[in-house]
Amino acid sequence: MEESSLLNKTSTQMEQANLFRETAGKVITCRAAIAWTTNAPLSIEKIEVDPPKAGEVRIKIIAAGLCGSDKHILEGKNKVPFPLILGHEGAGVVESIGEGVTSVKPGDKVLTFPLPECRECRFCLHPKGNFCVKEDILSPTGLMLDGTSRFTCRGRKIYNLYGTSTFTEYTVMHEIAVGKIDAAAPLEKVCILSCAVPTGFGAVFNTAKVTPGSTCVVFGLGGIGSAIVMACKASGASRIIGVDINEKKFPRARALGVTDCLNPENLNRPVQEVVVEMTGVGVDFAFEAIGYTNTMVAALESCHASYGVCVVIGIAPSNSHLFFDPMLILTGRTLKGDIMGEYKTRDSIPKLVTDYLQKKINTDPLITHSLPFEKINEAFALFQDVHGNWIVQNQIPDDEDGVQASTEMFLHAFHLLGDLLVIDKDQNWKECTSGI
Repeated sequence: MEESSLLNKTSTQMEQANLFRETAGKVITCRAAIAWTTNAPLSIEKIEVDPPKAGEVRIKIIAAGLCGSDKHILEGKNKVPFPLILGHEGAGVVESIGEGVTSVKPGDKVLTFPLPECRECRFCLHPKGNFCVKEDILSPTGLMLDGTSRFTCRGRKIYNLYGTSTFTEYTVMHEIAVGKIDAAAPLEKVCILSCAVPTGFGAVFNTAKVTPGSTCVVFGLGGIGSAIVMACKASGASRIIGVDINEKKFPRARALGVTDCLNPENLNRPVQEVVVEMTGVGVDFAFEAIGYTNTMVAALESCHASYGVCVVIGIAPSNSHLFFDPMLILTGRTLKGDIMGEYKTRDSIPKLVTDYLQKKINTDPLITHSLPFEKINEAFALFQDVHGNWIVQNQIPDDEDGVQASTEMFLHAFHLLGDLLVIDKDQNWKECTSGI
């Protein structure tokens, strides 16, 4: 059996190599979910994906995540250029590389990062810095660093999201935003390690530095919130209070480590007042994983007045402003922001994949239920009433033009609402993605 498995795997790898040689340097036609405008469903279309230019990598996406920020973009809350391909949390296999690329090669399994690491700017070179100057998050252009796009649909230029775009069978990214991972990694499992998990883990381990015996409150029990809970428990927190308006999440939250669950809609006074009363003095550490200014203030007010630490992870709508009484921080509270868990993406996050393979961490509980790729718009609707996490497997035959469309999809809870993982496989990749 072992010899047969090895032969099958070797045969599959040879087929992959041959496939890549056929497409390298050529425009690839594939499917993608296009957001043409706000407040409208995504449209699954055939697109053209250009070959990578110098310093770029073209990736066959195997798994991708849909988070609350994607939903906010469709609702017009976060401003980005349209039309675009959403998705920033992904995992795939390198199809081809541009001139000068040295860190990955065709056939490598990789994670896609919405935050690059150029390893040259003052932020990347600083021991604690991770917000690379080549990011496209603060004021998204939707273009590559040379000011052009690699996506075309119906003759129109299509923008990317944060330099990533993973709701497509193929994407083109800068090498500085791609991390090579262990060849044994199951991409449909480790995909969430490209954004959600490191963001949650890092908020606890790197930003807040939660201590044994401490008290914590987590606003938002979605994917990032759940990762925060797991990390708080691993850090030895004695009490973890979970706050969410969806009580269907409470049983899973308790299973992950939450000791007390609060639904603000069922309280007769502000939730922060209840948290302070429950703990006597306020919590040692508060985490906001939703993305609304009122919950950010509530999290800050939940903290101990003298030494409480509040970490904001959620992305607020564009042009939002945070207002609070300055006396809240004069007494000694600390308010901190966090992006990607303060991890240097290329240097640090692939190590989390190794930890996963060595069973040092288990993020599988963040993935549960399923639905097919063609129901991606239904997945957005499910954000309003997501119960835990979602996983889907669905085989779709090639269409009449020969575009490979065999697809699997995975949805895991993220922020307050949910997170979607889209798995794109064709027969050539079945062994690569599910047999390792």
